[in-house]
Amino acid sequence: MIKRKIFKSLQDHLSRKEISLIIGPRQAGKTTLMLLLKEQLEKEGHPTLFLNLDIEADARFFTSQETLIRKIELELGREDGFVFIDEIQRKEDAGVFLKGIYDMNLPYKYIVSGSGSVELKRKIHESLVGRKRIFELNTLSFEEVVNFRTEYRYENKLLDFLSLDLNKAKLLLDDYLLFGGYPRVVLAKNINEKQLEISEIYQSYLEKDIAYLLQVKKTEALTNLVKIIAAQTGKLINYSELSSILGISTQTVKDYLWYLEKTFILHKLTPYFRNVRKEIRKSPVYYFFDLGLRNYAVGGFGNLNLPDIGFVFQNFVFNLLREKSSLSPASIHFWRTGDGAEVDFVVDLVRELVPIEVKWASLKRAAVSRSLRNFILQYRPAKSYIVNISLRETITIGKTKIHFIPFHELMGLNMQESL
Repeated sequence: MIKRKIFKSLQDHLSRKEISLIIGPRQAGKTTLMLLLKEQLEKEGHPTLFLNLDIEADARFFTSQETLIRKIELELGREDGFVFIDEIQRKEDAGVFLKGIYDMNLPYKYIVSGSGSVELKRKIHESLVGRKRIFELNTLSFEEVVNFRTEYRYENKLLDFLSLDLNKAKLLLDDYLLFGGYPRVVLAKNINEKQLEISEIYQSYLEKDIAYLLQVKKTEALTNLVKIIAAQTGKLINYSELSSILGISTQTVKDYLWYLEKTFILHKLTPYFRNVRKEIRKSPVYYFFDLGLRNYAVGGFGNLNLPDIGFVFQNFVFNLLREKSSLSPASIHFWRTGDGAEVDFVVDLVRELVPIEVKWASLKRAAVSRSLRNFILQYRPAKSYIVNISLRETITIGKTKIHFIPFHELMGLNMQESL
């Protein structure tokens, strides 16, 4: 059993009237999480009902709100109970449907999940304003995978373990960079099984999510777009160039990328700028939510000699930063100038900026790139970080403290206090 960090937050929310809405990519573990919650509630003596709209026998109870309520009352009576609804995005006008049931003020707590489809992201969110709390469940984080791999022996002192055994930390990192965090992939026993699992997840996404959303059977252009973005992870994207390569309009390229964002495949990173003349303002870069899926798309799943492993590591650091900033007002950008200066990430904490560079190397000494120096001279941040494999050191340029930190220490930083 792989423990999920989000589980405690969901437990605590069970006592709240609001709908607990779990969203995230397909195969990230939403159903498993709900079944664990259901099992716990039943052990405590609470009545529960689990319905899955991917199952035809369950979907027939969603033809109307009245039909669903009759089913719930039949199973749970009219006392307090917990109703689990899985794959809600399969229901047309799901937000309005849930809003009507919630507003009946019946004695039931609803725990609802769905893949990150556009229907789910837009209409449900809009219809359930003030009636739900969103829990985003992504594929397994590095921390969750390491805890599982070490059988939770260091669960409360994970950073100490990784700092003490750098060789083991690097091996765990390599494994995560290659295979990512889909639970089925992590649980697979060998490379062949992992390959089969990621292939099925990839095809399932294209056939069930994208084909359903776009209402098309042929998704060749979109599949090729995913492959190109995978090969350009962390690099500037040119929409016109993509349009020419794929043979589709620039607007279609943008639409497809938007769908990929809303289904938890890609995350778009926009540039940070103040100097509108010198800094690049339009072209974004993209990172993948899951590294295994990214590697599969580019044909490098499980390949120990990925030629662009540095960009995969950069994607890994971005995912860590995104996870840490999710509950804060911080925003993450990158920095590029017209004359070629660049900084991988700029964390905007509203009152201060924190530039972060990523180095896929076991650095032996503290050296600062010309690009980072240019940023420091222009913006004069109080601190900066250079994330690498093993070097821990602090130097100063002007009034800026530059912290060289091993990758795992980024997990322990507080976005507001430590960064």
